[in-house]
Amino acid sequence: MKKTIRDFNLKNKKVIIRCDFNVPIKDGKIIDDTRIKNSLETIKYAIDKNAKVILLSHLGRIKEESDKVKNNLDVVAKRLSKLLNKKVIFVNEVVGEKVETAISKMKDKDVILLQNTRYEDLDGKKESKCDLEFAKQLASYGDIFINDAFGTIHRAHASNYGISKYLESGIGFLVEKELEKLSILNNPEDPFVIIMGGAKVADKIGVIDNLLPKCDKLLIGGGMAFTFLQAEGYEIGNSIFDADSLEYCQKLLKEYPNKIVLPIDVACSTEYKDSDERIEKDINEIDFHEMGLDIGEKTLNLFEKYLKEAKTVFWNGPLGVYEFSLYAKNTDELLTYLGKSKAKVVLGGGDIVAAASKLSITDKFYHVSTGGGATLEYLSGKELPGLENIEEKEA
Repeated sequence: MKKTIRDFNLKNKKVIIRCDFNVPIKDGKIIDDTRIKNSLETIKYAIDKNAKVILLSHLGRIKEESDKVKNNLDVVAKRLSKLLNKKVIFVNEVVGEKVETAISKMKDKDVILLQNTRYEDLDGKKESKCDLEFAKQLASYGDIFINDAFGTIHRAHASNYGISKYLESGIGFLVEKELEKLSILNNPEDPFVIIMGGAKVADKIGVIDNLLPKCDKLLIGGGMAFTFLQAEGYEIGNSIFDADSLEYCQKLLKEYPNKIVLPIDVACSTEYKDSDERIEKDINEIDFHEMGLDIGEKTLNLFEKYLKEAKTVFWNGPLGVYEFSLYAKNTDELLTYLGKSKAKVVLGGGDIVAAASKLSITDKFYHVSTGGGATLEYLSGKELPGLENIEEKEA
């Protein structure tokens, strides 16, 4: 395990914590503050240990000057102040004289939030392309660096990978929890069942390659199912199709014929929109002008049959077009079913996590991962750049 915040003496130290405050904002108001709440444990720990706490985060993408207005972290500082019940000093710059002055005036237990690190992307993408001079400047503001932004841990940015090259570094409680919980999928208790949904096969190749040899069944739904069905020789009508991944799907079906489970029926329509009427057909009955938009009832029952005995489950991606309520049906049904299961169920990836949140059942699962791309990169067996420079704990 990597060094954590517990492995450092934080007293009187300036501790830079990279958080993930990339929250949804509408009309200047935060819609969902889950990511801010997820950072509180690490921040409070540093305060309790008498550290001077300097917080960094990105928010959205900054491609032009006008993007700064909607992606200003000022609103996050206000919400964080309320959640901590403590004033958070907000500095409207990422680096420079104002930042240096504010930090020089800090007392123990003070908390400062610097402006959105991606503001610096307007100057040659200093953050996203990990400009090392910029990273060195950020590192000069602290004594210790703690990475607690799991959502960006798969990116080699200046504010995570870059800083950790120049400071003693560790991980925060959120990242520690993610690594600990996700690690059960490396040595899962059998039977191990994977559920994969979402649109494109290409986005999941790394995870499939790494986990398929370890699992007992891979249940495939969502748009990606139609590329597999096409690979099996079925007519898929106007259903979404990932042509670049067709050969890959054919190869997998040949290598793992007894592991991969495809839909046997689908809810379909001639139009890509929500509807009042749900029509389900066996997969060999899809007309050329129809598209599949959700798994059908027979497939739901088939999936539940394989999940009934499972001890470990990993689920990434919805089984239908989730933004349409009629075609969110069987994703919701299967989530509800698994919420009652005794298996260790791990949900990973933004859309399936959002679906569980909407049903208010996230507490029913062993782990609900906060990372989208980061979760998939970790489960692909790849080295995560945000962890690369952080030393392992001594045994």
